[in-house]
Amino acid sequence: MAAQGRVVRGSRLNTVQLDLRAGPGALALDLVNLPSVSGSEGPLADALEAALRACPHLEVRRDGDALVAATNVGAPARVVVAGHLDTVPVAGNLPGRLQPGPDGAPELWGRGAVDMKGGLAAMAATAAAAVAPKTDVTWVFYDQEEVAADLSGLGRLIRLHPDWLRGDFAVLCEPTAAGLEGGCNGTLRVKVEAHGVAAHSARPWAGRNAIHGAAPILDRLVAYQPAQVEVDGLIYPEAMNAVGIVGGVAGNVIPDRCEVVVNYRFAPAKTVAQALAHVTDLFQGFEVILDDAAGGARPGLDQPLAARFAALVAAYGGGEPRPKVGWTDVARFAALGVPAVNCGPGDPSLAHAADERCPVEQIERVARILGALLER
Repeated sequence: MAAQGRVVRGSRLNTVQLDLRAGPGALALDLVNLPSVSGSEGPLADALEAALRACPHLEVRRDGDALVAATNVGAPARVVVAGHLDTVPVAGNLPGRLQPGPDGAPELWGRGAVDMKGGLAAMAATAAAAVAPKTDVTWVFYDQEEVAADLSGLGRLIRLHPDWLRGDFAVLCEPTAAGLEGGCNGTLRVKVEAHGVAAHSARPWAGRNAIHGAAPILDRLVAYQPAQVEVDGLIYPEAMNAVGIVGGVAGNVIPDRCEVVVNYRFAPAKTVAQALAHVTDLFQGFEVILDDAAGGARPGLDQPLAARFAALVAAYGGGEPRPKVGWTDVARFAALGVPAVNCGPGDPSLAHAADERCPVEQIERVARILGALLER
């Protein structure tokens, strides 16, 4: 029997029993019915820990409400498969249910069905079934993805236990309708400030209106033509948008300051420093203050494991690889030097929706794809 690792902070294993061999659809329903809003993942983590520890081929470790379960067959390569335990708040959509979709095939309804308990079920079912994989695998179930980045359980694992996450290729089971979305764009948010001179609004000539002075900022954004950048064979569309504006002191005061908040989504060919330089250059003449930034991730589809995975997704009906235009935790793996892609069940446009639902067939298909990857 493999060593079972250590529990860094105590678990509570006298909890709900999960049957990892019940089938991905039934397991996904059980996971949906274990509520796990961000910060309250404990009961779900406990149930998964107990089920994973019952698999003798897995070495299980825990930090807080993050679980890492790994095989150690001595294969020359290792895949990391990751997914987050938490959901956004419940919106009258629990308990979950299975019901026929428009085509008569079963769909899983309920909070987290798409983001991302369908993906977790595909992971956990495959983890139990892959007793002697030809490629070693590390399964990562982590907490607090849906909240501030500094609370991320995956970020905590990277800081405290980077050796637990070593690998040659990573799959993040975020919803992609069982297709493959490679890497992700980076994101950067800045405050672009226009300054003026305060005065009474009855005597505007005595001052300088900072809100009026911010007009060129908006003009430059309207005129801006975002690039489309090819990275590892995928075309990543960039975007630059105003997402907020703040200015004004009182109804009778000419404002001396106006701040336009700008979000830049940039292709993973750029570093954060290069993206910031690009934005700063666009807004020459204005003060540009960095508010938040996260680098993107190259898809690494030229790497053997990534190419093999892409071929499997296509063979199982997932189509050709697409770029991930939003930011996901694949970027955290990229920072570790591990190429990573997104592939999970569910339509991402239904994530966080009150009518969140996922075809059971997609959950089963992702499980088959993951299993096939480990058997080659």
